[in-house]
Amino acid sequence: MLDAFAKVVSQADSKGEFLSTSQLDALTNMVKEGNKRLDTVNRITSNASTIVANAARALFEEQPQLIQPGGNAYTNRRMAACLRDMEIILRYVTYATLAGDASVLDDRCLNGLRETYQALGVPGGSVAAGVQKMKDAAVSIVNDPNGITKGDCSALASELASYFDRAASAVG
Repeated sequence: MLDAFAKVVSQADSKGEFLSTSQLDALTNMVKEGNKRLDTVNRITSNASTIVANAARALFEEQPQLIQPGGNAYTNRRMAACLRDMEIILRYVTYATLAGDASVLDDRCLNGLRETYQALGVPGGSVAAGVQKMKDAAVSIVNDPNGITKGDCSALASELASYFDRAASAVG
């Protein structure tokens, strides 16, 4: 995993070049927005259990067949695995948000997840719907202006949403 700084330096180094003005400006902006990034991750982390539980509840209301006998979330063991997976995806989304880079999400969470779910008979579309519900909740929490560093968070909220979209796409 490379954070945004290491990634930019690595790219410039591989070309034998100095950092460009636009690269430096982008990194400077990331530093300026650092408190917002930390606030965002802190808010999601502080509300992780609620985000996962509410997303699962909403998913099971829309797709009750998942929790009925024979469904993929039927029995306590399967339900626990479902909630665990949703929590893991949410955790890696926060890592990507903090780093400003999706590689940790891809490398440590999403690579091979679709194939694993297919092998286990887990309905990818349902997992993707659950991820989208977590996205909606997380973006809503991040966009709440109370108790967060002042300023426009639209770019950061969009970045956060893109990580959820990436996860939903990887499993769906």
